[in-house]
Amino acid sequence: MTTIANAQDLLALHCAPAKNALDAAEAQRLAALLPQWRLENGKLLREFRFADYYETLAFVNALAYITHAEDHHPELTVTYNRCIARYDTHSVNQGQGGLSLNDFICAAKADALAERA
Repeated sequence: MTTIANAQDLLALHCAPAKNALDAAEAQRLAALLPQWRLENGKLLREFRFADYYETLAFVNALAYITHAEDHHPELTVTYNRCIARYDTHSVNQGQGGLSLNDFICAAKADALAERA
């Protein structure tokens, strides 16, 4: 496996089927590469803020396109001027869930999208 040293390394990757969750140390290490994200209740979470509802929905639609292409979908909470994205991988740990590399790949792609917005 390729060494992941920064968010750019995550951006270069694509999601793949995962069977096992990352251990806590690796999840913390990868989370540190994405400083606007935090680990909360077993999920990777970030709040994105926008000027208005139109900008929020434009972001959500673009994120939906990216996550569909990666086949790894977040839980989204959408309000007038913000979107909260929560990633986890339901299929790991024999269906018990947890965090996988896919969560961090998609988080990096969401960050890159937000930077362009």
